[in-house]
Amino acid sequence: MAVESKNPKIKQLRRKAMSLPLTPGVYIMKDKSGEIIYIGKAKALKNRVSQYFGSQSGHTIKVRRMVDHVQDFDYILTDSEFEALVLECSLIKQHTPKYNILLKDDKGYHYIKVTRGDWPRISAVKQKLGDGAEYIGPYTSSYAVTCAVDEALKIFKLPQCSRMFPRDIGKGRPCLNYFIGQCAAPCARKISREEYGRSVEEALSFLRGGDTSARQMQQEMEEAAENLDFERAAKLRDRIRALEKIAEKQKVVATGITEQDVFAIAQGERENCLVVMRFSDSRLYDSEHFFYEPEGTLEQQRRDLITRYYSLQREIPRRVTLDGPAENPELLERFLREKAGKKVELFIPQRGEQVRLIEMCRSNAAQKLALRHGANGRQMAALDELARLLGLEKPPVWIESYDISHTAGSDNVAGMVVFKDGVPYKKSYRRFKIKGFTGQDDYASMNEVLTRRFEEYFRHQGEEGFGTLPDLILLDGGEGQMHAVEPVLKKFGLTIPLFGMVKDDRHRTRAIATDGGEIAINDKRLAFTLVSTIQEEVHRFAITYHRQSHARSALTSSLTQIEGIGPNRARSLLARFRTVKKISEASVEELAAAEGMGRSAAQAVYNFYHPSTND
Repeated sequence: MAVESKNPKIKQLRRKAMSLPLTPGVYIMKDKSGEIIYIGKAKALKNRVSQYFGSQSGHTIKVRRMVDHVQDFDYILTDSEFEALVLECSLIKQHTPKYNILLKDDKGYHYIKVTRGDWPRISAVKQKLGDGAEYIGPYTSSYAVTCAVDEALKIFKLPQCSRMFPRDIGKGRPCLNYFIGQCAAPCARKISREEYGRSVEEALSFLRGGDTSARQMQQEMEEAAENLDFERAAKLRDRIRALEKIAEKQKVVATGITEQDVFAIAQGERENCLVVMRFSDSRLYDSEHFFYEPEGTLEQQRRDLITRYYSLQREIPRRVTLDGPAENPELLERFLREKAGKKVELFIPQRGEQVRLIEMCRSNAAQKLALRHGANGRQMAALDELARLLGLEKPPVWIESYDISHTAGSDNVAGMVVFKDGVPYKKSYRRFKIKGFTGQDDYASMNEVLTRRFEEYFRHQGEEGFGTLPDLILLDGGEGQMHAVEPVLKKFGLTIPLFGMVKDDRHRTRAIATDGGEIAINDKRLAFTLVSTIQEEVHRFAITYHRQSHARSALTSSLTQIEGIGPNRARSLLARFRTVKKISEASVEELAAAEGMGRSAAQAVYNFYHPSTND
């Protein structure tokens, strides 16, 4: 369906765009007040700019909003696409247009704050205040400051809570940190004021000295042991062990590449998150994240994000590692190389340690996106990985899955389960009894179920459940099930991503079926777990309904052996009494009260279960 722009000047703007040359350049969109609202570059200005003012169907919501506000545009011709990229980057930095992807430069200075008094507290802060406290710094990396302070508080068992000392001493029980050995609990008088002060001084020495502090603690421990001060020696030993654990933890995020930045994007429903992890001397030394409203493909987003990021006076390493391809990589490498004054490589890892770094970076992005929107970070990471695996534009929020269940063609039923934001959404689960035929035909069954499901959609559009269109359909089965459902989607004019879930000989998820092949998912841990969970859940739901139907069918057939009792009366009796046992214990009057039962039919049922009375 065509989408029309609300901009009354759209035709005039298109005529102007069609008059542009097919040469490289930069275009500048302006609103009615003359303010610059978007800046872009193009290899061929005419082709790129005219796309904005043609059909709006292929544009994102953000682009449509921008086009609705454009009243005029300017352009600057350049000799090459590279010059256009450099100029675009410079103009965006200068004007910060509202519809461009912009990264806020929050790399201000950070400090370690130490309060005054008998019970000083250590914390990481973003700015100095005139509050009489001591401030150590400044530091440029908030990540490094926060990690260092957290480690110091744990190693030296200093409080991390919001209690104030000496005001709150003796007013409550110690918190969990005391019981797990991460706090000395001054609140419960477990440490003296003098010993607390010494711990603070040692923590500050560690923050200022790092490895030097560790060597000094080793010497102090040996001296304390020689002086038979075993309690002091034991405390120092515990602190040294804590430092060793921190060092081991740092090795987890170490890399064989001396210097690199790692970029990864997590996609949300309306907003994406970029995380950049920075490595120097083979160790992670900084991590930053940015939220932005996406525009264009992921390849375009990566190109824009990288140029914006390194326009914020960031040091450019020799390797920039990406979680996927960027638009015009040769052009981007040249831009980074000339800006850095050295060779810069764009790298997309395929295996090994670097892939694990990308996964860690993307998981961090998904976690931050989840916290921002009140979701589960692991599930968002799984949905993001699944979207990339299946080639979806964005992570699927609403996933529907279907399975058929029967016994040798009898009691055919189907189950539909819904996963919303990666977790079961049971209020929208649905069950289907196959009505169009008898016998065994899984393909025809799947076709009937999806036909009925989308007929319900057009009756209840906008409502939850059947009135919501799925972002992804997963069928329990392979290509055959997919081919049975594709005509249904075509019939209703729906373009919903459709895939099958293939099992191995042990009935475990093995791959995802596509139109013409399979996608292996064993090496995609999060996506594999999610798809396996969906497949197990839809199978459980369908087979549970089938067993109930089959049991009821068996009971109905046992009742129809009684003279005068057909399928309708059998179902009526089961609806009223629920079990055959209760039917057998009922009186003639109770049996006759069931819908469709007369006195003679009730007497026949009673006589069937009470043969001695009949005799």
